[in-house]
Amino acid sequence: MEYLIRDFSQYIITFCMAIYTYECFAVFRYSDMEDRNGIYMRQTVLLFVIHTIGFLVLYLQKNDLRYLFLYAVQLIVLFSVMVLFRAFYAHINRLTVNNMCLLLSIGFLILTRISIQKSISQFCIVVASLLIGLMIPYLMRKAPFLKRLSWVYAGVGIAALGLVLLVGAVTNGSKISYRFLGFSFQPSEFVKIIFVFFVASMLYRSTHFLQILLSALVAGAHVLILVLSRDLGSALIFFVVYICMLFVATGKWIYVGLGTGFGVVAAWSAYRLFSHVQVRVQAWQNPWDDITGTGYQIAQSLFAVGTGGWFGLGLLGGTPTSIPYAETDFVFAAISEEFGAIFAICLLLVCISCFMMFMNIALRSKDNFYRLLAVGLGITYIFQVFLTVGGGTKFIPLTGVTLPFISYGGSSVLSTVIMFSMIQGLYMIGSDEENEMQ
Repeated sequence: MEYLIRDFSQYIITFCMAIYTYECFAVFRYSDMEDRNGIYMRQTVLLFVIHTIGFLVLYLQKNDLRYLFLYAVQLIVLFSVMVLFRAFYAHINRLTVNNMCLLLSIGFLILTRISIQKSISQFCIVVASLLIGLMIPYLMRKAPFLKRLSWVYAGVGIAALGLVLLVGAVTNGSKISYRFLGFSFQPSEFVKIIFVFFVASMLYRSTHFLQILLSALVAGAHVLILVLSRDLGSALIFFVVYICMLFVATGKWIYVGLGTGFGVVAAWSAYRLFSHVQVRVQAWQNPWDDITGTGYQIAQSLFAVGTGGWFGLGLLGGTPTSIPYAETDFVFAAISEEFGAIFAICLLLVCISCFMMFMNIALRSKDNFYRLLAVGLGITYIFQVFLTVGGGTKFIPLTGVTLPFISYGGSSVLSTVIMFSMIQGLYMIGSDEENEMQ
């Protein structure tokens, strides 16, 4: 009976996810808030249906009351977040809140399926992150001086990354974190937000050559430290974010061309200098040559994606734990195996709808600093999604970054909650600007 319920549940979950995804894009057609509120309400119901059915399947197959308790507290927290954001702030972007809660709920489901201990740990970090996130929109509106702290951002970012380079622990050949008070801390997850603030504060007033040169030198220092730490995935994110923000600030394609040329040279140099980059590129080109060695991760990921089919094998129906780092680097493959290709595609579309809303908020902003800030945060988010999914599906070489909100990792989920909360603050600042003009 449990297996019948599991198989049938996949069709319901896929249907709900497809409808939710459609509503993510349908909302852009309406300017009337009443029409949008109807969409947001349907989305809320659909995401809780997905969350409820998923945990019901897990409980029926595991027969462990911990799953019901975990589901109940997660339900309370997700619902409370939606209520509190609306209670604290008169003008919020509900699509962003809904998508954040949906992605968190999907992360809870797949992590609970892989390891309930890790899911509990992740949930505790999410609760703390959301409490911090609730305060950020207020702080964004009350802190216009953030525009003037360019060199503070530069100093803090370089110092934090430099500390990892000096005392960080080596993980899979890279120095990406260090331990503080018993907790593992990955500074690059937060420095990428500080970096966006630095670039925005440098370029919003002036795009003269000297200003661009100074910003490029500081950006290059960030990237160089990350390269020396062998955190090449983060280095690539910083590089792409800077080029995109520079283009938005100046509108000049020559900077895109120069950046692309420099990026090609840097990628070739990294391949020549770092053996683990060579291993990843070779595994990407043909994982079948060494399927039990260097190609094992990507081969297992591709097997999982292919095995899931359109509707998936159902929760606990697949073997995602056979993929090394399934809860972090390859969580998209685990989702594809158990939830199916349709669900996985919808997940990507939800992420794209988040990015579209970020860009919509950027276009609405009358202040160039806030516009650049929204663009930088949006590029940071969607490019990280691209790197994670692209690496796990053999579209690009593996970079070792996490899927925001879904992958296991405290630093990742906290930094992403902060980004989404900042976007809420920018949305409310844009609303304030529109009200002042009326």
